[in-house]
Amino acid sequence: MTETATQVELDGQYRALREEAGFLPRDRTALLVKGPDAAEYLQGQLTNDTEAIEPDQGLYAALLDRKGHLSSDMRVLRLSSGELWLDLEPGPADGVLKHLRTYSIGREVEIEDVTDRWTVISLIGPRSAEVSGFEGLGPEHAQRSRQWEGTDVLGVATDAGVDLIVRAEDAAAIEAALATAGAVQVTDEAAEIIRVESGRPKFGLDMSADHMPAEAGIVERAVDFEKGCYIGQEPVARLHYRGKPNRTLRGLRLSAPASHGEMLRLGEKEVGTIGTACLSPAHGPIALAIVRREAEAGERLAVGDGDVTGEVIELPFTTD
Repeated sequence: MTETATQVELDGQYRALREEAGFLPRDRTALLVKGPDAAEYLQGQLTNDTEAIEPDQGLYAALLDRKGHLSSDMRVLRLSSGELWLDLEPGPADGVLKHLRTYSIGREVEIEDVTDRWTVISLIGPRSAEVSGFEGLGPEHAQRSRQWEGTDVLGVATDAGVDLIVRAEDAAAIEAALATAGAVQVTDEAAEIIRVESGRPKFGLDMSADHMPAEAGIVERAVDFEKGCYIGQEPVARLHYRGKPNRTLRGLRLSAPASHGEMLRLGEKEVGTIGTACLSPAHGPIALAIVRREAEAGERLAVGDGDVTGEVIELPFTTD
């Protein structure tokens, strides 16, 4: 397929995601945390208030090291059974599983990797709830189960639509049902454009173990400053109440396409690197990047060898 044909196809998928509904399977690691001490245990490990989660609700959280740097971010769902479901990027999953099992010794809690048993299918777009039969599901992380094509489906509200959690052996049937209902199958590349435009960073691309939550721009969603102690709390609270992060997540409007990892400079000073970069049908070439705070909104940065430049903007990207 030619580059032009590929871009035309991508533009079509993007329109479906913005105007109708599109779906794709996600590569996520799923951990099931259960036992009488499960919520209390996670309360002392994660940045958000896991003990406050009601059944069929959830939240976004992070696991930190003792210096307040990110080990991983994750979605935490309290299932109707009372068990806690964590899903996260595969990259840091082994470390997270080892950490949670190590610190759970002596507690009535069990952490099980159930990735092979379940599939997460993301449905993105304004018609997501209608197409999937999950109308009225909200706010973000709210859950509801229903039978579809003889299959148990757990719908989870997201910022962009609905995630469907199904048994791995039922994934193909649900994807077929989605296509029959009018949803378009899309690529990771198309879904990434939606994520970048929304300004939500991805662990391993935009944020890493080098960053604190404030630098990654996830404090508002991921951190509860009134809950009890958790690993990494002190440096996170100190930065929040007494300081200002030296780096922060920004958007970049690029003069031409760029690549992940390319250096960003303000004058002669290196101020960061490109995180996720994409070509948006609505905005042209754009990117996310964690940059030093002197790279304020409106500044123009040199990218790589300087042939490409990027204007720093506040997130999310909005249509002019």
